[in-house]
Amino acid sequence: MVDVVTTDALVEGVHFRREWSSANDIGHKALAVNLSDLAAMGATPRAILLSLTLPPDLSLEHFDALLDGVLAMATVSKAPLVGGNIARSTGGLHVEITAIGAVRPRRVMRRSGARPGDRLFVTGRLGAAAVGLAALTAGVDITSDALASCVAAHRRPSPRLRTGIVVANNRSASACMDLSDGLADAIQQVCEASGCGADVDTSTVPVHEAATLDQALTGGEDYELLFAVPRRRTRLFHAAIKQAGEVPVTEIGACTKGAIPDLGQGFRHF
Repeated sequence: MVDVVTTDALVEGVHFRREWSSANDIGHKALAVNLSDLAAMGATPRAILLSLTLPPDLSLEHFDALLDGVLAMATVSKAPLVGGNIARSTGGLHVEITAIGAVRPRRVMRRSGARPGDRLFVTGRLGAAAVGLAALTAGVDITSDALASCVAAHRRPSPRLRTGIVVANNRSASACMDLSDGLADAIQQVCEASGCGADVDTSTVPVHEAATLDQALTGGEDYELLFAVPRRRTRLFHAAIKQAGEVPVTEIGACTKGAIPDLGQGFRHF
């Protein structure tokens, strides 16, 4: 087995607002986004480290709820919290997690393994988190079930951990990446790392019922998975998806020798 490590930070005012998300939601999301990175590599979670930068106005009750959110996700993923750090913030709340996973060397999935002819698949339906964030930003009343599910997708994402692990174990995918910054960004990243282009049929992209195609392509925070799958391994891949039993997959195109498609720009920090 080899260790894989990922780290990510949630920053108040950038990734969340405390008036929109409960402390438990924030803790849940902080670990979920790291588990999504492990899922994209096919790694089984082993341990997590938590670093908190706390503003003076954060109550003990909110601190406990945040920690409960992290620990609940840690329990689900069977990855114990083994350490971390706490510091005072002069600004907002910052939550940083480092997640450690393990995977067999020949089974680790990277962005760089795709080849022309590989078929592109994506899990789930896309755009929900972007709709939820837009609704919260606009102060819209959450009255419909569809909109409520979008807000929940923004607050409490579900990493496709089992799907990533099962696909990696049967070695049916040549490359994988999660959609933290949007499908368009993930396709670009995989193509650049693999030295190939892609042909994407946007009419086949699985869009959430409350979202637009643009939100599905560029909204980000879906934490679904993009897979490149060699044609000869397609049946094996579908068997892995069925075995994982989390969400369906949709074929959206294929890798080519041509150019990287311009599908819009995903989330950019700077």
